[in-house]
Amino acid sequence: MQKNQAMIGYLPDERPSTWKLLLYAIQQVIVMFPATVTVALITGFQVSTTIFASGLATLCFILITGRKIPLYYGSSFSYLTAISGLMTGNAIQSLVSPETLPKLEAWKNGATSVLPPEAISYAQFGIIMSGLISIAAGLLVRAFGTKSVEKILPASITGSIAMIIGLTLAGNALGDAAPKALAEGAAATVANSDWIWIVSLATLLSTILFSRYLKGFLGQLPLLLGAAVGCAVAGLMYAFGGPDMNIFRAIPQEALDASLWSAGPIAIPAFSLPKPSLAAVFAIMPIAIATIPESTAHMYQLDIYVNDLAKKKNSAKKYNLIEKLDINLIGDGLCDMISGAIGGPAGTNYGENISTMAITKVFSVPVLFVAAIIAMVISFFTPLVQAIYGIPLAVIGGLEIYLFGAIAAQGAAIMIDKKVDMFSAKNIAVIASIMVIGIGGQYAFGGNIPFFGIEVPCIAGAAIFGILLNLLLSIGEKKKVDQKEESTE
Repeated sequence: MQKNQAMIGYLPDERPSTWKLLLYAIQQVIVMFPATVTVALITGFQVSTTIFASGLATLCFILITGRKIPLYYGSSFSYLTAISGLMTGNAIQSLVSPETLPKLEAWKNGATSVLPPEAISYAQFGIIMSGLISIAAGLLVRAFGTKSVEKILPASITGSIAMIIGLTLAGNALGDAAPKALAEGAAATVANSDWIWIVSLATLLSTILFSRYLKGFLGQLPLLLGAAVGCAVAGLMYAFGGPDMNIFRAIPQEALDASLWSAGPIAIPAFSLPKPSLAAVFAIMPIAIATIPESTAHMYQLDIYVNDLAKKKNSAKKYNLIEKLDINLIGDGLCDMISGAIGGPAGTNYGENISTMAITKVFSVPVLFVAAIIAMVISFFTPLVQAIYGIPLAVIGGLEIYLFGAIAAQGAAIMIDKKVDMFSAKNIAVIASIMVIGIGGQYAFGGNIPFFGIEVPCIAGAAIFGILLNLLLSIGEKKKVDQKEESTE
């Protein structure tokens, strides 16, 4: 019986054996790592600090939620525009010291990839305050119940949001699978040839085949094994093609040099303390509204897949994860505060990690706990940071095609599981609007829709419009239901 359970998967309160747990955790770190590091590189935050903050916030989330919810906290792309706009605006320039101003200008001009610590400190204050939005949402859910949330965020909305989260990332996946525009130096030769596709396709196809045909323990490591195959193919290309065929990457040295203390391979991440700034609050805090529908959609995804696994394992236990939505949102907000307090970006729970769990059937909370510890340990060892970041972008792209597509597929699964009426004029209008605004905003405006002088993130805009449209079209529905009940009586 135990062997059968191990082959099927692990539920949130189940713990694999030690060596299996380590491999599952490493797999989770690999799928988390690229996006979290990318956020740090784009925003100018410290790479090692961002990795540590991600691991620490995940540990805290697991403890805050009573070790009941298997979610990994990582840096969110939703905040990119807000942070970039803050750092390039006049408000921050008027706050920083004369010594910091030239360094901030150097970052704005692309001369350096790392923001000065003082500038990050002001952004930290906005990130900490943004946590209050999620906490307030969680308290509202606790006060009025999950059913009230389902009226505002029904499956037609949460499912659609999950779909656009995956589909708006489709361009990133293919761009990483064939990263021509990102290639520099020696890597440009192979990246601008068709050989780059060999690596990404080898990664994608091997991952799919592993998840489909491998059984037992190995069948729960398809992404780790797929990444290994992709790296092996890239290594063979390098071995036989020479330096011109090298697509292994290196983190910019300046992103590693700002540590608080270093000795050999060990370096303490560049932690920093927040500094009050109203400009940072106004720029960053409102973006947290966008992560609430996203986090809610993730909880619906988890609820469906965990209970499906429990049913297949003949477990008598019911995992009512959606009933824990309040503590999930509160935990999300507290994690923003924790990450912001030490110098990490704002974030949310990661769709990539949820897709990994859905594919592998490993929903074990202890696995995510160990993954968080591994991430924190990695942040102190420069060679480990460089080793994981060094995985070729084409390998990451191959994994992303599968992972991001799985996020979108899980959105469809939410609507199927909740029996959303696809013949309802209201549902069609809501789903259609969310899909087109979300996906269209990504490809027409690069992810941020210009609206009366502000840049609205496409997922946030789609979610807010969908929520308002659903509420508008729901006017009168309750009355009709009541009339139907009266006539039945």
